Amino acid sequence: MKISVIIPSWNRADQLAAALDSVYAQTLAPHEVIVVDDGSSDSTRQRVTCDYPHVRYIYQHNKGVSSARNTGITAAGGDWIALLDSDDRWQPGKLEHQRQALAANPGYRLCHSDETWIRNGKRVNPMKKHAKVGGHIYRHCLPLCVISPSAVMMHRELLEDVGLFDETLPACEDYDLWLRICASNPVLYVDQPLVIKVGGHEDQLSRRYWGMDRFRIQALEKMLAAGCLGDQEHLLTLKTLHEKIAIMLQGAVKHDNRTLASIYRDKQRRLSLMYPLADSA
Repeated sequence: MKISVIIPSWNRADQLAAALDSVYAQTLAPHEVIVVDDGSSDSTRQRVTCDYPHVRYIYQHNKGVSSARNTGITAAGGDWIALLDSDDRWQPGKLEHQRQALAANPGYRLCHSDETWIRNGKRVNPMKKHAKVGGHIYRHCLPLCVISPSAVMMHRELLEDVGLFDETLPACEDYDLWLRICASNPVLYVDQPLVIKVGGHEDQLSRRYWGMDRFRIQALEKMLAAGCLGDQEHLLTLKTLHEKIAIMLQGAVKHDNRTLASIYRDKQRRLSLMYPLADSA
């Protein structure tokens, strides 16, 4: 098993150093570590090249996290891809535990784990809706993202089958990928907090973009258009899409955004015409 670690980063030199330290503290050393610098203007290049000479450093002009991850995945030489966001950290046994789990459960092509949440320097407990599970989890992926990129180890062939991150999505790109994967693939879950997920800082995508459900709507529409879902998954996807359109419409009306309200009323109307059972799915 050759594991390539992919870390996208943009103007996070200090946080990136902590992420890299957690990789080099692993009880199982990866095959390679790739940092994709997505157009940083801080000291990222100097910090990585001077302090972490074994890292494969790739610079690109700023194109967003999806493009940065895709660049790293395309350049990787390993057969397994482990993602790590530059503001997160791994526990020392993360890769080792996942390798053991995959060896004991052959056939799985994606493994993820539980995580510890840190917000503004304090540990917080995730809500029930964020609970992690394994197996055929497509229905669990519909409401919101239930797999953290930093917790994932996946086989390269899986990405060759379903495609890489959608670079047209500025956020919820992970939600989109997990839907495409979990529609036809079971996932392996390690019930241990192997990732420290750090939040609360200003440059998080969830803070930079309003109305995250608008990106989830795009992902759900893509799933329906792909025609790859079984009957039950199709109905569940319709139901979720209807609910998220209704949420966006309610918000647009509340804020008297007539243009946006018109867009989501039109989506409701077209959804009902295309899928007459959408309202009752």
